[in-house]
Amino acid sequence: MNQAPDLLMNEVVKAVEDKKAHNVVVLNLKGISLVADYFVICHGNSDTQVQAIAQEVRKVAGERNVPLRGLEGFDAARWVLVDLGDVIVHVFHRDEREYYNIERLWSDAKVVELV
Repeated sequence: MNQAPDLLMNEVVKAVEDKKAHNVVVLNLKGISLVADYFVICHGNSDTQVQAIAQEVRKVAGERNVPLRGLEGFDAARWVLVDLGDVIVHVFHRDEREYYNIERLWSDAKVVELV
């Protein structure tokens, strides 16, 4: 069993929590999606906080030599997607989080209990 996605997911969760991300939810997509093993979903209350959270995820990925496959929405800071391959991070602005409700779209996925 490949532990790398699990370790990366845990590091990403720690990174977003370090930047005071709100309502951090991790969806386990193994066996449900070919896109990724995990979605980490969270939000910030301002454009600045959204960007700081996404920047911290990039920093952690770089420190662990995890290639950044994509970064979208950073300048607008309404919904930033950070693609790390097996782990995809969605950092929303509070208002957009409720509107897009990704958790509902992926309701087949198990929510990972964070300790």
